[in-house]
Amino acid sequence: MTPELPTPIAEFVEANARLDVDAMLKPFAGDAVASDMGKSHEGHAELRTWFEEEVIAVKAIFTPDTARNENGQVVVEGSAHGDFKGSPIRFTYHFDLEGDAIKTMEITA
Repeated sequence: MTPELPTPIAEFVEANARLDVDAMLKPFAGDAVASDMGKSHEGHAELRTWFEEEVIAVKAIFTPDTARNENGQVVVEGSAHGDFKGSPIRFTYHFDLEGDAIKTMEITA
């Protein structure tokens, strides 16, 4: 069962399920920062490259199963599956929202 998510996060998850890069970018603020495996990606251009190289290329789809608010962040947990070593892997996403946009996203395994 998919947990109830704030609109921008739900839009990101739904776009990821379709592997749609343009739709994945849409809910992010123009100056958003995403961190994954110790690497940071800032702004839509860097996010697009990261999504294309690290998500689309291996068909990595994140399926959330829990969500909670923690210290002002939305914390979403679930598994990602795709054409990558160790698939599926459980991940935790930490989101900061600003208005109707994702301002930061940090992914940990």
